[in-house]
Amino acid sequence: MADSPKSDLIVGVDLGGTKILAGVFNPQLKLLQTAKLSTKATRGFDAVIERIARCVQDAVDEADLSLKQVKALGIGAPGAVDTETGEVIFAPNLEWKDAPLKKELEKLLGVPVFAENDTNLCALGVHEVELKGKPRHMLGIFLGTGIGGGLILDGKLYGGFNRTAGEVGHMVIEVGGPECGCGNKGCFEALASRTAIFRQIQQAIRDGGKTVLTDMLGEDLDGMKSGDLRKAIKRGDKLVEKIVENAAEYTGIAVANLINILNPEVVVLGGGVIDALEEEMLAIIVETAFDYAMAGTTNGIEIVASKLGDLAGITGGAVLARQRLK
Repeated sequence: MADSPKSDLIVGVDLGGTKILAGVFNPQLKLLQTAKLSTKATRGFDAVIERIARCVQDAVDEADLSLKQVKALGIGAPGAVDTETGEVIFAPNLEWKDAPLKKELEKLLGVPVFAENDTNLCALGVHEVELKGKPRHMLGIFLGTGIGGGLILDGKLYGGFNRTAGEVGHMVIEVGGPECGCGNKGCFEALASRTAIFRQIQQAIRDGGKTVLTDMLGEDLDGMKSGDLRKAIKRGDKLVEKIVENAAEYTGIAVANLINILNPEVVVLGGGVIDALEEEMLAIIVETAFDYAMAGTTNGIEIVASKLGDLAGITGGAVLARQRLK
């Protein structure tokens, strides 16, 4: 801490449907401390804003610092965000519409707040901190409860005309496939997200399939996590292995489509599913992507798993705050 001014701190916040994660960073983007709180989205917008503010205060307190030392805050929200006004246009997981996130947080915390879509910030964090800002063109794909993406084009985060670019989870890759939360059928998210994988396992059990997950978690698979899938595969569970392989193949097809369209230098895969199942999925994703991409388009392209894991969102929040301050 002695090597950086204590008045130049930045806070990054990752706001999700189930949890809030806040991190305090120094000006060199070194993470000093984190704090976590459940979101409790059902309590409504005002209550969630108060919980975000409390989580930020907790992180600052745990670092033995004061909010007066924080120069700015960057926050990622799960939905469409107007990056100029800091309003969340629509966030289905939070049931927010035209929510003044920036304005209300600034009132409570007294520091400048900058807002973005959550997976855009994950991509920004990976690009700037993990990859040192080197790739001119990078695609981030994050597999978790849903599937989101972020695009770095010409070294900058790309938002598109309506600031909604990067919604890779809603590419249709199986016509007439399973229904997605967005209302379409056959979306990438409906085939390869954690929600989709869990749904397929539960359906396979109803159809008479056998899995060690029922021994581990009970017949209803209560509290199943991505890490449980890895444990089941390690124990030789063929049902789980096949469903995870299918999800990896769909991910590879999605990556191939995006390589054909965008031709990025690097494709980074992240999110809870990849964090837990990199060993089981990455090789299949890479092989499938290279099989499906047009000949010649993959020359020199890297497909890698992020090492930032859960910290990608708060890291991106800190990067955004630092960039916007400048």
